[in-house]
Amino acid sequence: MPGSTAATDKDALVRQYAPLVKRIAYHLMARLPASVEVDDLIQAGLIGLLNSVDRYDDAQGANFETYASRRIRGAMLDELRDADWASRSVRKSGRQIELAIHALQQRLGKQPSEQEIADELQVELKTYYDLLNDARGAQLVYYEDLHDFESDEFLARFADEAAPAPFDLLAGERFRQALVQAIGVLPEREKMLMAMYYDQELNFKEIGAVMGVSESRVCQLHTQAVSRLRSWLKDWAQSSE
Repeated sequence: MPGSTAATDKDALVRQYAPLVKRIAYHLMARLPASVEVDDLIQAGLIGLLNSVDRYDDAQGANFETYASRRIRGAMLDELRDADWASRSVRKSGRQIELAIHALQQRLGKQPSEQEIADELQVELKTYYDLLNDARGAQLVYYEDLHDFESDEFLARFADEAAPAPFDLLAGERFRQALVQAIGVLPEREKMLMAMYYDQELNFKEIGAVMGVSESRVCQLHTQAVSRLRSWLKDWAQSSE
């Protein structure tokens, strides 16, 4: 039957170009933070491939692989936009804390205490702790920190494999030295936490046992340390321009 033949042809195209989906996914993964799951990109890419098979018209002039590659990459970028890498609430809370820390560092010439940060935010200490909890998962560097692009334009350029990967900008010796220096001026407890988490690869529960505090408290301290580092590195980046 004609319908069966068409379905068979589509199945054959999907099987033939499934490796293309994986290839595009892994190319993108080399330019993404570790928090992004390659399986999520592959799943989105397969949907893009299926849509390509359904909508492809060879009368349009483009060969199928070129057409499918565009749709596969587009589906993966849509997945990244939807995932957002960190929720808006995380970024909003993180920015509030970071701005308060930055203002205090400039004014006091030292790392501010938690009470000083809470006072700068004009909130009770407990409310500040709630903000730290809201900002859980904040990253040391976001992509928008590296380029002054709107998100859609940035993602479109990011998909261009000819462009330098943003995190390649962080691989230089100058940045590593700046990060080491920034960690060196953290309060002692936060410095110890970062060493246990990143160097010794202990989890928050294990770190809490060593420090004699709860796992949630370790999470708060980690978020606070990241905010301090982001503030310090922002000044370093501006002075390096």
